[in-house]
Amino acid sequence: MTELGGSAQSWSLVAFCSVVTVTLLLCVVTGPGRDDLEEFYTGYRSLSPMRNGLAVAGDYISAATVLTIGGVIALCGYDGVVLALSTLLSLLLLMVLLAEPLHNTGRFTMGDALGRRTAGRSVRVTACAVTLLALMPMMIVQLAGVGQLLAFILGFSGSVLKTGCIVGAGTLMISYAALGGMKGTALIQILKTVILLGSGLVVAVLILHTFGWHPGTMVDTAARRSGAGEAFLRYGLQFADGPHPAADMASTQVAIVLGGACLPHVTMRMYTAGSARQVRRTMSWAVSAVALFMLVITVIGIGATALVGRQRITAADPRGSTAYLLGARAAFGPEVSRAESLLFSTVTTAVFLTLLASVAGMTLACANSLAHDVAASRPAGMAPPREMTLARVSALVVGVPVVLLAALFQHRSLQPLATLSFCMGASAIAPALVYSLFWRRFSRTGLLCTLIGGSFTVLVLMSGTRLVSGSPTSAFPEADFDWFPFTTTALVSVPLGFAFGWLGTLLGGRRGARRERERYAAVEHRILAGPPRRRPEWSPDETTAMSRSVRDGRDKP
Repeated sequence: MTELGGSAQSWSLVAFCSVVTVTLLLCVVTGPGRDDLEEFYTGYRSLSPMRNGLAVAGDYISAATVLTIGGVIALCGYDGVVLALSTLLSLLLLMVLLAEPLHNTGRFTMGDALGRRTAGRSVRVTACAVTLLALMPMMIVQLAGVGQLLAFILGFSGSVLKTGCIVGAGTLMISYAALGGMKGTALIQILKTVILLGSGLVVAVLILHTFGWHPGTMVDTAARRSGAGEAFLRYGLQFADGPHPAADMASTQVAIVLGGACLPHVTMRMYTAGSARQVRRTMSWAVSAVALFMLVITVIGIGATALVGRQRITAADPRGSTAYLLGARAAFGPEVSRAESLLFSTVTTAVFLTLLASVAGMTLACANSLAHDVAASRPAGMAPPREMTLARVSALVVGVPVVLLAALFQHRSLQPLATLSFCMGASAIAPALVYSLFWRRFSRTGLLCTLIGGSFTVLVLMSGTRLVSGSPTSAFPEADFDWFPFTTTALVSVPLGFAFGWLGTLLGGRRGARRERERYAAVEHRILAGPPRRRPEWSPDETTAMSRSVRDGRDKP
């Protein structure tokens, strides 16, 4: 049994069931009622900037953010805060550099944005393959986390019950994506963001109140109870046991900043805004929400170490993934009232909903890419009703293998899969998007080299990291084929991803470069400034002429 108490467990179970019921009803009620691609893929771009911004924030505040970064803050202090700021910097990068060009060039999927310049089915199929490689590992991680989370909160340890939770959560994620479409999953993300921020703010206030509203006292207490002393407040504690801690930390930051900004389930939200102005307002809301949550998770993570101590955090999970929940529970003190039990159940429900909403959004992105970029891109084309049906079936095609793999590998360390997703976004997708949107000479060959070469580099290098083998906390602790010096691949794979695109473009020769510049010139205005505005129905000259004719008619006898 956990130390959360029977009352908190009972309230949490009731809250979980209520959330499942409400979210399914939301998907059924707000989902597309007819076979309309615009409604399923973008929700008719009807979401206001505030709601769309909260949905983008929901995609960014994934279970990896809440559980993993919260654990790093609790165990490593300064390094965890740096990773939280890197997540915020990633969203700022998306806002400043990519948001408007993606909105101007994309329609439904990342394949649309990449295919704006380099038409061809091979580009779309490759974009779909990279989308699956980038998102399915993260889906497996978060779905496996559902079983671990419920086991921790509800106090059971049987593997059969954990597997049942994973299968049930997988069924929900498939239903959310297939029934709700873009608008349904967006509303779930909004609900999750509001509950997570609201409950987190209350817990953060309680923790600060415990330390007399002196953050310095809280930080000093956390450093003393962390077992690391002053190193808790300095850079490099997270990778102190590695050969190159500073470079390893830099590589992780690069993966989070570039990868988080370019993952397909995040970039697809740019297509749901109605105009470039709405994109800017959407991203402003998203940045504000994520910045607030980064502050909240920093307070809760450090507060967990100060109130609970490192030993109890690592006893619950060696990587500290339960630190957020332990900090929330410790904020209420040793005796928990009924109201505090209800508030804690709100916190656990928010984390549970975070897992479900994140996986549902990724499932929708993969399903949309399979249907739109692979099936509907054939020369014969596909009727909209059939494409929409195929998109719903694709949610099942993507979801079933994810559920099986999550149930199969739930007892192993899945951190390599989460790292793989961010490295794929940083090394393959980021160079492809940057080159396609801003380099005039970039060619189809360069695009394929970037996507394929960047992905292959990440897969090869990731297999040699300490996350996969060579340490007691790796995915395969019984094996030892650790040959890569860093924990993440970004420091090597990101430059190689850009280099592959550059070399592939050079292979096209001068004639190919001239042709690509001409193609880019044809779409440059749309990429940078958006589609041309429609002319007003009446021009000033026409209005003046009509006024004169009316006046002349009145002057006649």
